Amino acid sequence: MASLPVSCALASDTTKIGYVNTQRIFRDAPTAVKAAKKIEAEFTKRDQDLQRMAKQLQTLQESLEKNSVTMAETERRTKEKDLNELSREFQRKQREFREDLNLRQNEENAAIIEKANKAIKQLAESEKYDLIVQDVVWVSPRLDVTDKIIKALSEGK
Repeated sequence: MASLPVSCALASDTTKIGYVNTQRIFRDAPTAVKAAKKIEAEFTKRDQDLQRMAKQLQTLQESLEKNSVTMAETERRTKEKDLNELSREFQRKQREFREDLNLRQNEENAAIIEKANKAIKQLAESEKYDLIVQDVVWVSPRLDVTDKIIKALSEGK
């Protein structure tokens, strides 16, 4: 008796199931590629500024380590204070950069997911799927409809 529902489900060949690989959508869909380029363009200048600041910080630290023995006590303290202030500012800007970047990536990913979900729903309705799943441990390649979704997103641009 316990195996009856399973055997009924297996006997029914009319169930149509599909699978969508979300990671491939984020990587390969034209909207995702466009969003990544947009984010990169937005954050390139800030990233370069941070890299310059890191080099400046490293140069100042190396100079202090190299010349601290020959410096006057007040000059050494001033350089150490400058180094500490620059280091705090660098860490603050770096943290803000990461937070802003994560926020923008999340915004763009949400928009991509929204478009993908619409495309998945349209595909399910037009091709009469009973179930389309995402994020599974393993799936047979014959159930993968990711290419159809990426194509739909390409056409929708």
